[in-house]
Amino acid sequence: MTEEVKTSEPQTHPPVSVMGPGDGEMIVLGTTRMRVLEDGSHTGHRLAIAESVLAPHTQGPPQHRHDRHDEGFYVLSGTVRFTVGDEDYDAATGTLVMVPPGTPHTFANLTDQPAVMLSTFTPDLYVQYFRDLQEVFAGGRPLTPQANIDAMSRYATEPATDLA
Repeated sequence: MTEEVKTSEPQTHPPVSVMGPGDGEMIVLGTTRMRVLEDGSHTGHRLAIAESVLAPHTQGPPQHRHDRHDEGFYVLSGTVRFTVGDEDYDAATGTLVMVPPGTPHTFANLTDQPAVMLSTFTPDLYVQYFRDLQEVFAGGRPLTPQANIDAMSRYATEPATDLA
C-alpha cells in the first residue's frame, strides 16, 4: 500500500501558473497599457491573456485580419467601440467579443472614461506583436503605418485595406 501512495515524482515546475494583481509584463503603447497575464509559456502556446487599459479617446489599430488566431475581448469596465467590417458595436462592461480568424476588426475607446479589457489570443502568436510595437516606441521611432504593417505581417496579420 505504501508503494501505491508513492506514485508521483516531485515536479520541477509548479503545475499551475498564478499571476497576482501586481505581476505580469507591462507593455506601454502610447495611451494604452497592456499587462500580459499569460504569454503562452504556461499553456504550450495554445493561449495568451492580457489586460488592457485604454485611456479616454484612444483610437485603436487600423482594421486588420488575423490569419491564424482567434482573439477575444471581455470588457471589464467602460465601453469599447468595436468595428467589425462595416458594423459598429458598443461593448459595455460585461460584454464578450470573439473575433475568429479572417474577420476584419478594430476597437477604440471613444468615451471620457478609461476602458479595461481582458484579451485572449489562441494560439499565443500575437503577444510578440505588442512587444515589437513597444520596441518601436522605446527606440524613439514613430509608429508609422508601414512600421505597424511590417510588425503585423510577422504574426500572420494584415490590414483590412478593402475597408479603409
